Amino acid sequence: MDVLPEGLHGAYTRVGLAQEIGPKAMRTAVRCGRLKVYSRDVLVDPRRATEFRCRAAAALLMAGPTAALSSHSALIIRGISAAELAPIHVLLPYPRTLRRRKDVAVHYSHLIDFDTEHVVRLRTVTIPHALVEVLCCGSRRTAIACADQVLASVPRDQRDELRATLSERIRSRRDRRGTLRATELLDLARGDSESPAESWTLLDLVDGGLPIPEQQVSITDIDGNELYRLDFAWPEFRVAVEYDGYAAHVQRADRDAVREADLRRRGWIVIHATADDLRDPSRLITAVTEAMRSRGYVVAAA
Repeated sequence: MDVLPEGLHGAYTRVGLAQEIGPKAMRTAVRCGRLKVYSRDVLVDPRRATEFRCRAAAALLMAGPTAALSSHSALIIRGISAAELAPIHVLLPYPRTLRRRKDVAVHYSHLIDFDTEHVVRLRTVTIPHALVEVLCCGSRRTAIACADQVLASVPRDQRDELRATLSERIRSRRDRRGTLRATELLDLARGDSESPAESWTLLDLVDGGLPIPEQQVSITDIDGNELYRLDFAWPEFRVAVEYDGYAAHVQRADRDAVREADLRRRGWIVIHATADDLRDPSRLITAVTEAMRSRGYVVAAA
């Protein structure tokens, strides 16, 4: 057989594929390397085996029809790039069990605790279920970046409603582990960060004991025309933090110098954060703390 059927994003059950092309053709395809064994009952196209959708489909086919993508995987499949690509997270209802494998993380829950829908033909838990799982159990940086991206994906006038839905799901969660942390992160996320790095910078600023800044603060001229937009700012003190992605900053260095000089003339102190500050935020926290003190605000120790 020259061309394999499409399957489910390049993944197949042995039973289904044998019915489609015949058992002999299937065995021949495995033997000559056109198909790769994923599990006892699932095969994948090796040319697509590293694709997220193929890995997700294979995990679901292995887990059975009651399984659904959850947690990070349920966010990735919807385009939330801050979530983790591996392992594939699969949710199963009790009392199902699944043999462990390193590239699949299995979660268990009662059927009444989750709703599902199909996204690109893959059974997936709803966004609130997936995001709350990440907020409770994922790393804090990944969780807040995911929350910002999810909130940013809906119109601004719908964000409060979504946040209320997420808060209620956190409160009603049977497993109470991580719920306090999830509430704190959700309170901080507003959907205004324009990249995961900005979400992480926001988290570092607050963890450093600084008051929660406003984001995407507009600086206007006397006629109300926007001149600049600041990543983070405490407008009452005219202190701002700008996150400089390396490539973007290099490309606009001259323009940024003119912009910063104008902001200084307007009374602003602008502190620049870089990728180095994400690895160790102490320099950034110290610089912002000193700027705030110079404007009469005493920052409490973190």
